[in-house]
Amino acid sequence: MENIKEFDRVILTIDLPKSGLKSGDIGNVVAIYNHGEGYEVEFMTFDGKTVAVETLLRTQIRRISQHEITHVRELIVG
Repeated sequence: MENIKEFDRVILTIDLPKSGLKSGDIGNVVAIYNHGEGYEVEFMTFDGKTVAVETLLRTQIRRISQHEITHVRELIVG
């Protein structure tokens, strides 16, 4: 498995209801902790507003496959 690097786009694999994030949302890695055990990931709207910055484990994100497309949903924060 290829390592996730700083500034890579990644996909969330779990729901984070407190942040309004859902599995499948795309974020950008802004920091890497403990040699890839944890990641700081920023999630943004398409107009550039930050929705959340989350510290996530490697098991909570995954790399984007070359055979995937972007899907849009409206953000609802609870």
